[in-house]
Parts: sequence; structure tokens; C-alpha cells
Amino acid sequence: MELFFTKMHGTGNDFVFIDDLSQEIELSTKQVQLLCDRNLGIGADGVILVRPSEHADCVAYMHYINNDGSLAEMCGNGVRCFAKYLVDKGFVETCESCGKGSFIADTLAGKRSISFTMDDEGLLLEASVDMGEPAFAPEDIPTTLAATSVVVRAALVDGEEAEEPAVVDAMLDTPLGELAFTCVNMGNPHAVTFFGGADDTVTGLDIRDVGPLLVQHEAFPKQANIEFAQVLQQGSEAEPAEIRLRVCERGVGETLACGTGTCATVVAAVVTGRIATRKALVHLPGGDLLIEWLANNHVRMTGPAVTVYEGTITL
Repeated sequence: MELFFTKMHGTGNDFVFIDDLSQEIELSTKQVQLLCDRNLGIGADGVILVRPSEHADCVAYMHYINNDGSLAEMCGNGVRCFAKYLVDKGFVETCESCGKGSFIADTLAGKRSISFTMDDEGLLLEASVDMGEPAFAPEDIPTTLAATSVVVRAALVDGEEAEEPAVVDAMLDTPLGELAFTCVNMGNPHAVTFFGGADDTVTGLDIRDVGPLLVQHEAFPKQANIEFAQVLQQGSEAEPAEIRLRVCERGVGETLACGTGTCATVVAAVVTGRIATRKALVHLPGGDLLIEWLANNHVRMTGPAVTVYEGTITL
């Protein structure tokens, strides 16, 4: 089978995109692993099949597969690249005079509203994605960790504060010592732990072994994406907070960036009182993402998407 592909990345989190609008492509686990192999294949953190959506208001459906062949509900960097794929290839109506546009994408985690800006050539430059509402209840993560006594007042909803039990700073024994984890579901499960110390503390962490162990920890029945975070600036009403972050993803391992993990980390920083604003610039190994937890309880992620190259491969 010969496939035409587009290699893309969002802040270093890279993907192989394949047009499957005819819905004729079914990739085996071995084929996905080959496509993502950085020595024998194209090399990527995952494969995204572009398929038609069942919803009339959605342009297309993003079918995301991790590089180990497992299906994922959502990928923040992937959905920005998905937006670029659709915009650059003419699937989305754009305003050439204003250099902006918007549309709705379909994902396994549900519909996602996307707005974007374009460069002088009419190609997508940056995308801002409504990543939906965070969930905190243990059964929604899911995790076997019990909710703590902390009550999350997530946002003003219909004029009233929304309350939800949450797993906040729950302690787990790890090879790095006892660490406190705050759990957030952003369409997929996340467990965030924060570190203090010098600005480069998270950069210097050796998470090659501990990351995958925590991803598969028995406390997370469906596994979890693990975030290792450090607050650099608490921020204020006038300026965003700053956070340094590394992420070990389910079915992938450590990646240069994780969109949903970045959203979960900012939410966790807010509910634990580690930052003084609901808006943060997050520094990842692959680049920066701007995250804002809005008053309507939705999380908005803004960042770039890049096309690397296109080609064909035989499987």
C-alpha cells in the first residue's frame, strides 16, 4: 500500500497526516509503529487520519493514533496541526483580506472550536483552540486516588460557582521520592506534579524511567499523561504566569510538547494556588504555548503549527 502523507509538528510534537476522507484506510499497530519509527519510517509521535465528520457543522474528524498503535481521545498539538492541514489544503473558508478564520473540528473527545490567523501566503500561522472544560472528579480522570478535602471552584457558571470534588496534591511514592499529583481530564487523563528549586530544575530531571512507570501506575486504570511542572512566575491581572513543563505521554513517552498536558498544568496551577492568574505562558522543550482558563470554564490554547514536508511511503 502506497500512502501520501504530510509531516507536521506543533511546538515539536510531530505527526504523520494521511487523507482518509474516503474512509478506506485501516492501519495495523505494526504499520502505525513503522510510520512513526524515526529510523525505519517517517518518524512521529503519532498518526492522524483525516476523515469526514458525522456532524454537519464540523469540517472533518481527526482520528489520532499514538505511535504505539493505541487510539487517543485528544491531542492539543495535533488538533492545531489538523487545523493547519485543513486550512492550507482549502477545506476551510477563510477571510483573505483580514487574514483570519474559524471553524469546528470533530475529535474523539468531541467538537472543538478553532480560530486562526494566516500568513501573507494564506497559510495558517497560529491556531487558538477551545479545548473544552476540565474535569476533576476521580471517576472522570479516571483514577483510584480519592478526592481530597479541597473543593474546586472552577468557574462562574450561570452566575453561580461550580463545585466539584478533585484530586489535588495527592501523594504518590515514585523513584524521584514522594510527589504530589493533581489530576485533570482535558479530554484525556493527566496527572500534574510541581517542583520548586532553581529555574532549570525541571529541565534537569531524569524522567526516562520514572515517566513511563507513572504513566502506567495502578492509580490510573486507563493510564495517564504525566506532567512535570515548575512555576517560574506567578503572574498577575496584567501579565500571564510562566511555567516550565515536560510531559510523558501515554503510548508515546516524553514528547517535546503536549497541548492537553499544557492545559491541564495551567488548570492544576490555578486550583492549587501556585499561580495568581488564569492565563499562563508555558515553556516546553519544543516551544511555547499560551493557555487561558476562561470565565466560562473552557480552556483556550494558542500556538503555532508547522508543515515539515510531504511525500509517499509504501507499507
